Amino acid sequence: MRTSIHEEVRREINVKKYIYILKTQLIKSMTYEFSVYGNIFMQTIIMITSAYFWKALYKDRGSVGGVDAESMLTYIIVSSMLSVLLITNVEKRIEMSVKKGTVATDMIRPVNIFGMYFAEDLGGVFALVFQNMLPILIIGTLLIKVPVMVDVSALPLFVIAVLESFMINWLIAALFGMIAFKTGSIDALIQVKKHLIRLLSGSIIPIWFFPAGVSKVLSSLPFVYIYQLPLSIYIGKGERAEYIAGMQIQFWWLVVLTAFFFFVQKKVTRKVMVQGG
Repeated sequence: MRTSIHEEVRREINVKKYIYILKTQLIKSMTYEFSVYGNIFMQTIIMITSAYFWKALYKDRGSVGGVDAESMLTYIIVSSMLSVLLITNVEKRIEMSVKKGTVATDMIRPVNIFGMYFAEDLGGVFALVFQNMLPILIIGTLLIKVPVMVDVSALPLFVIAVLESFMINWLIAALFGMIAFKTGSIDALIQVKKHLIRLLSGSIIPIWFFPAGVSKVLSSLPFVYIYQLPLSIYIGKGERAEYIAGMQIQFWWLVVLTAFFFFVQKKVTRKVMVQGG
């Protein structure tokens, strides 16, 4: 009985540590105004450019790929907003820790190093919701259209899909960041990964516009469940049964990536502790 009480207290203390890290990162993120304005500017340029592209494509056409112009413009605005939520810093944190040679000491801290990175990214996201996401929504509404959700009753599905997409994206970033334990520097690779995910996930061009063979291959990868699945739910492309089927696949990708993450983390941690960083 006493042991279980001690374990419960220990877990509560650990949770408080991660909440403290999250709060600290939230406050820190609120101070970088130049980075905030730069990100809003870049996302606005991408959003407006994409909107003009789709307006030109849909000229004199009722719908393309089963989606009309208004739905596609909504897709672009919400995609730009989601891109804010899916910003991760875990790769850079791992790289910095490896370059500085502090990774071994970081791993013997009383908090899990990857739990710390996750809490930091979560704190950053909370800040970005107010700093970037809301301004992008306002700009998109004023310059393009009001991004109204087609079926509000599907909102719970959309929220769950977004939460799972955040986790999938973070796990991919964390796994990618672990390459730094081998190579040291991954700056260029981070940029390549970032743009590849935007392309392969349907963030900019939905995969239903791709040739059937390419679309089928991309549908079997986890990337499409980061952006396109929640965006499809938002604009009402498909039936509820299709959303649930897609979310089941999304969930299994989350399970697979989580298992792979813990496997790689264990191997990396053991190697670092043996070699001393």
